[in-house]
Amino acid sequence: MSKLKTPTPPSLDRHSRLSSVIEIPNLQHITRHIDEAAAIQIENCVGFVQVPVGIAGPLRINGADTAGEYHAPLATCEPTLVASCSRGCKAFNACGGLQFEVLNEAMSRAPMFLFASPGHAIAFTRAIPSFRCDFARWAESTSRYVRLQELDASIIGSSVHLYCSYFCGSAAGQNMVSKATQYACERLRASKYVERFGIKDFIIEGQLASDKKPSWGNVQRPRGVEVLAWGIITNNACERILGCSAEHLYHTQMALKDGGIRNGQFGCNINTANIVAALFVSTGQDAGSIAEASWSHLTSEYDYETKALKMSLYFPSLPVGTVGGGTRYPSQRECLNMLGCAEPAGKRKLAGKIAAFALALDASTSAAIANDTFTKSHMRLARGEIYGIRAPKL
Repeated sequence: MSKLKTPTPPSLDRHSRLSSVIEIPNLQHITRHIDEAAAIQIENCVGFVQVPVGIAGPLRINGADTAGEYHAPLATCEPTLVASCSRGCKAFNACGGLQFEVLNEAMSRAPMFLFASPGHAIAFTRAIPSFRCDFARWAESTSRYVRLQELDASIIGSSVHLYCSYFCGSAAGQNMVSKATQYACERLRASKYVERFGIKDFIIEGQLASDKKPSWGNVQRPRGVEVLAWGIITNNACERILGCSAEHLYHTQMALKDGGIRNGQFGCNINTANIVAALFVSTGQDAGSIAEASWSHLTSEYDYETKALKMSLYFPSLPVGTVGGGTRYPSQRECLNMLGCAEPAGKRKLAGKIAAFALALDASTSAAIANDTFTKSHMRLARGEIYGIRAPKL
């Protein structure tokens, strides 16, 4: 056993302070860069776990204020991911690249107010328009960037779940909206509305915002950036690069969609979560938010005259940011810079590029299924096997 000294977070009071000395088993790799841990904002930081980063691309992408070829730094332990994504990029590049459009963005928090009876909850809900301006003013006083966009109520028994949706500038905004909502709710509780409606108490989140959880709510209205990416693959490019005809690829994707429907699959895609996870980790996003970002909708349209396949990929909720949280660390800033999203205004670009690289991966993975190379590729790249025979170790 070894003892590691760790800094005590100044934000913790004397009742919740963590021990400054931890006894743990000997750690050689995790603690190699322990001298850099002082700048990390997590509790009891003892070092770092290295995640391999592979470079996928280039991919030609066109979007708002975005035009050029970009590489994706994929933080992953999965072989075949980088190669497959790069192959999809090559196929789309041969046909003009990909486009994306950001449709909307928001970040939500949904406090719950408790009342003496359902009647009081109903009266409170009906009065929301009368105090909406005050609530917005209180919330927006906590930050230069946060702006209230939506205030919507759901009555559940004697409680009201108040869905608060905000614009958060270049930040993903989870902490920003928590602070804004907390302050606005405290002011509301201290106002004349307490006696008028009989507000007994409130909690900051009643689960209507689906923080770090997949839900239909986050499909219906964005919790993050709502974005659509699309492109065309010609039959020539499909046969030459992906190893199957565009029509065969289309029918394979439709078969996969049918299977997902029968299975009750949440969303419709091939394996977009691989790109979401890899780019969330490499660019310093909140890894827990991969859960709510996991829903996406792949659409395939085949033109029997031109023999071209049009593919589009829709993400309703990509909770990403380019300031705050893990985005401030040096390695993560380098990855954001590689994507052309390091500047504060790069939030929407980042969401669009995540969608674009995810679409490239879906094209390649579905092609591997269509031409029966999916298993072989994984055996060769993941296990070092060639036609079922394990390659010798070097």
